[in-house]
Amino acid sequence: MSESPNVAPDFDPTRRTVTKAMLATAAMPLLGSFTGHAAAGGSSTIRLGMIGYGIRGKNLLDQFLRAPGVRFVGLAEVCPARRETAMKRISDDRRGEFCKAYVDGFDMMANADLDAVVVTTPDHAHAVNAIEACRRGLHVYCEKPLSRTIEEGRAIADAAAGSKVAFQVGSQQRSEFGRHFVRAAELVRNGSIGRIERVFIGVGDAPIDCELPAEPLPDDMTGDDWDRWLGPAANRDFNAILCPVGMHGHYPQWRKYREFAGGGLADMGAHHFDIAQWALRRDASGPSRIIPPEDPSATRGLRLIYDDGIELIHDGSVDCRFEGDAGWIEAGRGYLRASDPAILETEVAAEHQLPRPADHITDWFDAIGESRPTIAPAEAGHRTATICQLAAIGYELGTPLTWDPGTERFTGEQATAANACRTRPGRDTWTGHPGHAESNTDDA
Repeated sequence: MSESPNVAPDFDPTRRTVTKAMLATAAMPLLGSFTGHAAAGGSSTIRLGMIGYGIRGKNLLDQFLRAPGVRFVGLAEVCPARRETAMKRISDDRRGEFCKAYVDGFDMMANADLDAVVVTTPDHAHAVNAIEACRRGLHVYCEKPLSRTIEEGRAIADAAAGSKVAFQVGSQQRSEFGRHFVRAAELVRNGSIGRIERVFIGVGDAPIDCELPAEPLPDDMTGDDWDRWLGPAANRDFNAILCPVGMHGHYPQWRKYREFAGGGLADMGAHHFDIAQWALRRDASGPSRIIPPEDPSATRGLRLIYDDGIELIHDGSVDCRFEGDAGWIEAGRGYLRASDPAILETEVAAEHQLPRPADHITDWFDAIGESRPTIAPAEAGHRTATICQLAAIGYELGTPLTWDPGTERFTGEQATAANACRTRPGRDTWTGHPGHAESNTDDA
């Protein structure tokens, strides 16, 4: 089935304005007659929409199509080839019979009869879509890392808390991968390796500035499509490294650039730092000091230190290594090991046991039906994304920093430069209407 007849018309640009004021008031309810609802007014069917369709979106779409009780009613993607590919995949499933294609997520949320949305856009567009979904009372599954910046992450977490929707961050190591990570987290909480002293996280490099050259737009993309892809990010010309031509089978490298994401430090870091935070019971807090390596050219070795002295270290080749005064535990997607194998057989006290949902998507659906928090809620996702961003800022500025996890601001003599990095240059007055946006870097 071609999606062309079902692509919704251009939306009225007066319907949205993405500004710093929106981020600051993210928890405020949407004005108007809309009232959020759970799954299809109490039925067992969840009317679902997806925003963004790249390689991760493809993987998630396939999983959601296999899940019981799902009906896709909307798919939003700015790239025509990817939109067409997604619509064909949905139309091949009987539950996609009533699905419409949209160029834009805001248009889909305003016009489709939705219960929930899945946000799989590039990181720089997570905040605007997730916040709008929360304001409309729609349940949200948002890919990790939750946000591109600390400011955006706080706005998402506040919007989720204010709306009381079931919000699941795609940190599926909490619920999948052979239960290695949940078991490690339980053992750490249980004190099975004594008092924790250090946690090593082996992930990629910090982000860099984007200096890619301009390239011609693909034949099937317009300037308006590219403008929508940029969204609230700063203006720049098209480059296929950022937005691959057509339907692709790889993870695009917009992840490397701080204008759009947080580098490998945030890409895989959002998984592994998340487990460290979870195991250390820091889902609503974070470290207070950031110590970069002495060598300004080093890409590893930065330390994040909590008030109680535990060090979270960006180094090593292991996903997560917990070191205590009575042993160590290493957890990865394909392994779980300890300094003494007997540690892994330790009986964990009831108060330290963690949930074991069937999988991450099932946990989200169950949370919707049971009106309960998910295993990876927005606040936890924000705190994990903040860890990644603190580390990136530490590498970028190359000087020790002091962070207040309560106010979520830097303090001390480097505070001015560091706090400027809590956000990034972008189009603060972006309305979602192509050609009607301005770059504003006053606070960047």
